Amino acid sequence: MKIEKIQVLKGPNIWSTYRKKLIQMRLDLEELEERPTNMIEGFYERLEALIPSLYSHRCSPGVPGGFFERVKKGTWMGHVIEHIALEIQTLAGMETGYGRTRETHTKGIYHVVFNYEEEKVGVHAAEAAVKIAEALIDNLPYDLEEDIRELKRIREQTRLGPSTGSVVGEAIARDIPWIRLNNQSLVQLGYGKNQMRIRATMTEKTSSIAVDLAGNKEETKRLLEEQAIPVAKGIAITSVDDVDLAIHKVGFPLVFKPLDGNHGRGATINVKTKEEAEAAFEHAARISRKVIVEKFISGYDFRVLVVDHKMVAAALRVPAHIIGDGIKTIRELIDLENQDPRRGYGHENVLTEISIDRDSVDLLNKKGYTVETVPANGEIVYLKSTANLSTGGTSIDVTDMVHPENVFISERISRIIGLDICGIDIQAQNLTEPLTINGGVVLEVNAAPGFRMHLAPSEGLARNVAAPVIDMLYPYGKSARIPIISITGTNGKTTTTRLIAHIVKNNGYRVGFTTSDGIYVQNTKMLKGDTTGPVSAEFILKDPTVEFAVLETARGGILRSGLGFSQCDIGVLTNIQEDHLGLNDIYTLDELARVKEVVINSVKKTGWAVINADNDYCVKIGKKARCNVVYFSMDESNPVIVNHCSQGNIACIYENAYITIKKGNWKIRVQKAAQVPLTFGGTVAFMIQNVLAATLAAFVWGFRTEDIKTSLETFIPSVAQTPGRMNIFDFRDFKIMVDFAHNPDGFNGIKQFMKTIDSPQKIGLIAGTGDRRDEDIRELGKIAAEMFDHIILRQENHLRGNNKEHLLRLMEEGILESGLNRTYEMADKEMDVIQHAIRIAKPGAFIVALSDVVDNAIDVVHRYQEKERAGEVI
Repeated sequence: MKIEKIQVLKGPNIWSTYRKKLIQMRLDLEELEERPTNMIEGFYERLEALIPSLYSHRCSPGVPGGFFERVKKGTWMGHVIEHIALEIQTLAGMETGYGRTRETHTKGIYHVVFNYEEEKVGVHAAEAAVKIAEALIDNLPYDLEEDIRELKRIREQTRLGPSTGSVVGEAIARDIPWIRLNNQSLVQLGYGKNQMRIRATMTEKTSSIAVDLAGNKEETKRLLEEQAIPVAKGIAITSVDDVDLAIHKVGFPLVFKPLDGNHGRGATINVKTKEEAEAAFEHAARISRKVIVEKFISGYDFRVLVVDHKMVAAALRVPAHIIGDGIKTIRELIDLENQDPRRGYGHENVLTEISIDRDSVDLLNKKGYTVETVPANGEIVYLKSTANLSTGGTSIDVTDMVHPENVFISERISRIIGLDICGIDIQAQNLTEPLTINGGVVLEVNAAPGFRMHLAPSEGLARNVAAPVIDMLYPYGKSARIPIISITGTNGKTTTTRLIAHIVKNNGYRVGFTTSDGIYVQNTKMLKGDTTGPVSAEFILKDPTVEFAVLETARGGILRSGLGFSQCDIGVLTNIQEDHLGLNDIYTLDELARVKEVVINSVKKTGWAVINADNDYCVKIGKKARCNVVYFSMDESNPVIVNHCSQGNIACIYENAYITIKKGNWKIRVQKAAQVPLTFGGTVAFMIQNVLAATLAAFVWGFRTEDIKTSLETFIPSVAQTPGRMNIFDFRDFKIMVDFAHNPDGFNGIKQFMKTIDSPQKIGLIAGTGDRRDEDIRELGKIAAEMFDHIILRQENHLRGNNKEHLLRLMEEGILESGLNRTYEMADKEMDVIQHAIRIAKPGAFIVALSDVVDNAIDVVHRYQEKERAGEVI
């Protein structure tokens, strides 16, 4: 077997619009295509022995054991690998269950598709599943546990921590989109101008001054003390020489902790001698130059969580410990405790494994113990001086037991320090009575407090503390999204995108849009290139200045990694024509339609699908759409339009030379096509189609027809507004048009326009695209012969693995097959084809450069215009 490609799908895709996180592996079974599982001796038995948990997988029979039944009767190895990849992720603690295996058009090559929780884990699972299958086929030993450990390790390295993950999870539950901004915990919630950023449990609302204050324990204590908040008595010291002063001023027992430490790092509690004090200072000084020395207060360690200045949870934190049985050593008891399924590596589970460190050794030494000591039956031996969960501590929820006065104190503390999300550490006998009565004190105030102890306490009720965070960031009535219009189809996407963006901008929105020539925000080009994929869409959605997104969405990005957004408000489908067939396992128009359909399937239920009624493949998609559907057509009598409008629905049609909105039997004429510059006086049919699509999308969004009309009249086809789309340049004795038409349908559109051109000589410069089918390239030559008197064939760009001579020959064959007596020539590499066309042009000639035959063709034509104006010979 051979893995040809592994793709990570991150958004709505051709397999599923709501299962956005999928691995798609292109797998060549090679000789195994002729050997299903029932023909591999002992395979079923070895698979069952290695991964018995596969029994729970349902397959064709739809019952537990169904997958094993399929293996026994005989199934292909791609199917087996799909199930292995899912199961090893599950065994590593990640719940996955969706999978598909489908053969491509190439015999023996399959797409193996399965879902994942973490991207890198999914990729590793794909590779590991193939290795496991190969070992089982060859009857070789395999260490499955090593794979599972590696999957867990990768997950811990890459996934969001429990606190950030809980906030993201709550956002997802509320249909708030999110984007991870780095490989740590920086996350964007929402899109465009409505985005909010979080990092762990800090938000963009979190005051940097408050974070600095909370990080400075001395300053925090001073502020709280001034506001009559009970705090532990203490001082800050910077040298071991100051230890005597601290002992004198505070008195034993003491607590030493670094000024700006966290998670209990560098802290030592219950210090009772000068020697212990000096050692505790040195331990804390490794973390911070300044060390806080406080009175050790007996009692319990509590954490109170305040969000948006309201107390939302409280927990009793218990340091990591073991309970003796009079038989086992401390080391053995720790090992036994770590077998608790709730404990895991890092943040893997609700509890963390207990490890032995300096703090543990110091605590044991104080009792005269070592890890080999056997504690008495029932004796509690504490292994950490702090109760942090990250060091193995446990938590007990006490939210409902907190006295109202302590609630008030906690909420007041959050305002004194100024933190929107605030973790308050309190040492007290309990929280059921006021701190002022039981002598409890506030030890610390924490910015970015961990949520894990509240989300999954060892005992008591779990608290959804992420919910108040989302309530704070997105209070009732505040949207997390911005409007998104996505445009897809074979031809006309870019022009339709630009026209819609123009209408949106003219209606007062700051618009961001993506096209095949670049990314724009409010008509300023931010990035150049073909930017019609998910990365470009995310660029717009990450921009905090963007109020409205208009996104050209091409097939390549959908196939490569899915859509760059979770849902859109309007999806526009311009047409489905024969282009890009034979690429990425898409060979038929039905398969191409399935790709384009992803955009329509991503339209929210209350949104709108804008569909071309003149294209049968588009109509089929429209009939299956799960949202509101409207149609546009060049023919008012199109049966789809007639039936659609008879039911009182909306359409946009070209009738009596007008761009017209039809609503039931009512007609609203927006503008005469001849008055819309983009249609070149109403002569270019495909441009009229683009105008219909854009007008309809704008209308169903809610823009007024008079505002749409103004926008149509002010959208001028030019290098500035429609680069590479029928850009016509006037010279003294001839004209040059540059258009990036690159497929037969695009060429046919230009052919219709050329019929309206009165010229004694029409010269065409054409080229093919190397990754298209031979018949498509041949057809370009045939159509060129139907619209030009003389053709210049040029092929230096876009070879894409093909052969230059082969492409030229195919276009030549097309010219000859036309049966028309056209002259043609093949340009060599050194020839400036535009200059050559100019020199052979007769007065009044019309020169057309198609398919981007020259790099920066528009710039080249501009240079010749400048030369002519300067009186130079071209």
